[in-house]
Amino acid sequence: MKDDVSQIQSVGPRAVEQLEAMGIKTVEQLLEHFPFRYEDYAIRPIHEAQHDERVTIRGIVHSEPTLRFYGKNKARLTVRVLVDGLLVQAVFFNQSYLKKQINLGDTITINGKFDRNRLMISGGTIKTAKNSQAGELEPVYSIRGNLKMTTLRKFINNAFQQYGDQIEETLPEQLINMYRLMNRQETFRQLHFPTSATQLVQAKRRMIYEELLLFQLKMQMFRKWERQGDEGQQKVFSIDKVKGFVQDLPFELTQAQKKVLKEILDDLQGPHRMNRLLQGDVGSGKTVVAGCALYANALAGFQGALMVPTEILAEQHKASLQDLLAPLQLRVELLSGSARVKERREILAGLVNGEIDVLIGTHALIQEGVDFKKLGLVITDEQHRFGVEQRRILRKKGLRPDVLFMTATPIPRTLAISAFGDMDVSVINEMPKGRKPVETRWGKPDMLPRVIDFMKRELGKGYQGYVICPLIEESEKLDVQNAIDVHQQLTQAMPEYRVGLMHGRLSSEEKDDVMNQFAENSVNLLVSTTVVEVGVNVPNATVMVIYDAERFGLAQLHQLRGRVGRGQAQSYCILLADPKSDVGKERMKIMTDTNDGFELSERDLELRGPGDFFGAKQSGLPNFKVADIVEDFRVLEVARQDANKLVNSEAFWKSEDYGKLRDRLREQGAFQGEKLD
Repeated sequence: MKDDVSQIQSVGPRAVEQLEAMGIKTVEQLLEHFPFRYEDYAIRPIHEAQHDERVTIRGIVHSEPTLRFYGKNKARLTVRVLVDGLLVQAVFFNQSYLKKQINLGDTITINGKFDRNRLMISGGTIKTAKNSQAGELEPVYSIRGNLKMTTLRKFINNAFQQYGDQIEETLPEQLINMYRLMNRQETFRQLHFPTSATQLVQAKRRMIYEELLLFQLKMQMFRKWERQGDEGQQKVFSIDKVKGFVQDLPFELTQAQKKVLKEILDDLQGPHRMNRLLQGDVGSGKTVVAGCALYANALAGFQGALMVPTEILAEQHKASLQDLLAPLQLRVELLSGSARVKERREILAGLVNGEIDVLIGTHALIQEGVDFKKLGLVITDEQHRFGVEQRRILRKKGLRPDVLFMTATPIPRTLAISAFGDMDVSVINEMPKGRKPVETRWGKPDMLPRVIDFMKRELGKGYQGYVICPLIEESEKLDVQNAIDVHQQLTQAMPEYRVGLMHGRLSSEEKDDVMNQFAENSVNLLVSTTVVEVGVNVPNATVMVIYDAERFGLAQLHQLRGRVGRGQAQSYCILLADPKSDVGKERMKIMTDTNDGFELSERDLELRGPGDFFGAKQSGLPNFKVADIVEDFRVLEVARQDANKLVNSEAFWKSEDYGKLRDRLREQGAFQGEKLD
């Protein structure tokens, strides 16, 4: 199975190059290049076919095929076929060679998209009576370059003939029997050469479970090693003092906040290093929970660090945490990239001698020369915005500090289990009392005058608003509203109000200046790009208008909407969008239907898929060959539970029954103890 593909019959030097370009170098890699879909040649009566459905029909050629050329190297071939007593027009694009293969009176099978209104089928593939089989499932593979599908199928067929009996079982008999799984050799056979739809379903079921189990085993092994080889710093502090701190807050914590705080405090007091992900919707109160954790950490004699993605957010966290912790004689400082030399020197000295209890900052925290006397707790906010390496460097600043990752981007449970399988996951799924849901409306761009009138009414009541645009300046490539033009337009439309402008090209000082003016209500309306997406807190803002809203993902739209609704007044989010795609329309509908970030994230995942949810480089998710963590989340749950039991059992590590499974994991680098990302 490790043989080079050149050992397969009919694979010559040119084919070797073509396969290598697809990442296929060995026989095993070729046999694991599974189809991504199957053409179903099961014949159905024409009267059962639905409009716009992909169907397979069989009929007799009723007219000579006609061929017309148009444009540059484009061809359209048309032929009428008698199917179940109806004359159906079959159309094939850019397949002029078919004219010689189709003869009057031939019986042919066509697979294509059916237009019921015009009795027409747009043919993708065609078979003559000689090579057509009713009920046949034909695999469709991803291919690259000049390699033809028929050629690849031939290579895979030859590889299976030569090496099929070498496909070894990897799963232990116990699991195969428990779930009644197909054996591995037959699974490969059915995936490449399915004999029936039922057999194909069983083969997919087996491979999905195998892929997800291997993935979860890697995650669980990493988690086990993290705990065994990296004992934490057990923190000793007065739980009564922490309870007193919580009772003295000017508001009561929600039940969800209390539950999450208990989980974090238990971790701090426990012998193992905390590695926890805290998910909480926009405005759910994660910062207060972080403040409580930092207080407990300080009571135990340790320093804390909070890393955030932007300086604006760092400033806001400093203000919030100083309000919480300064009355308790804890020193909270901010270290940013724009700090003056003298100020920076004083902060660094205060860190080393232990005078600073909590340090907040951007990626400046992980630069060389930033050293702590006794770092015990590291918190990263909006953790998916930091690279894996950045988070690792900050963790190494202390002696095995506890780590808490926070995100206001609600991650679907499916992805949290997968991408963060090595972490404990806490969720704040409850909003503070008195919060009114933001009313969301979807309007077409021609409704802008009415939207401007609505904004004026809100500003006239003393409230403020945001207007978000996708681009900074005009672009020839994208016909979207841009911040500079919109700023000018709204300044002219509302001369009685002050309209501010903020975007990513401003310096940190300029951004801070604009945001401070907005926070103080000397700027009434802020026109901005998405730099306000994360963490900006202005309770007096009640209106959020988003231009070209169809260009944003659901998670980002929800983050932007979360900038309003932070005070007691009713708030509004207006989506100006004219989406052409069904996905765009679906996004607008979902946004107006729900304010629940977790529900939105699940729907976003369905629309976009896991690779786009985090950005591929950040996700830590492998490219599964058959499995889909969205579609197969139930199998994922089962695989996670099985992996946890196996990793914590002696048999998995020692028994011969699991030998092949261990070999497979070893091949994939799981025993190096490195996390997937």
